[in-house]
Amino acid sequence: VQLQASGGGLVQAGGSLRLSCVASGSVFRVNDMGWYRQAPGKERELVATITRGGSTVYTESVKGRFTISRDNAKNTVYLLMNNLKPEETAVYYCYSRLMVAVIYQVMDYWGKGTLVTVSS
Repeated sequence: VQLQASGGGLVQAGGSLRLSCVASGSVFRVNDMGWYRQAPGKERELVATITRGGSTVYTESVKGRFTISRDNAKNTVYLLMNNLKPEETAVYYCYSRLMVAVIYQVMDYWGKGTLVTVSS
């Protein structure tokens, strides 16, 4: 199983980016998906999560600016980030709790991360 994230890059403050992450390989069913981020010198923190049914949770600081969504048919999660701030410069990691095919066990997986740099 692999989680491949894409969409990071350099953007000016106030700009927007959309991150994508696809789960591939021996995936039977994807349950929760989400995004975390880790800024330089800081711990990894939750940004947003979404259940298979579409229920969402956001960290307070991104509410109203970020939107998480998913396409269950494509095992893909998206994060639309609007009005980005310089302090949100971080590596953004994709997360998924999914059932692995063949062994039918639920396990947690992380992508390698995609760098988002917000310039002031």
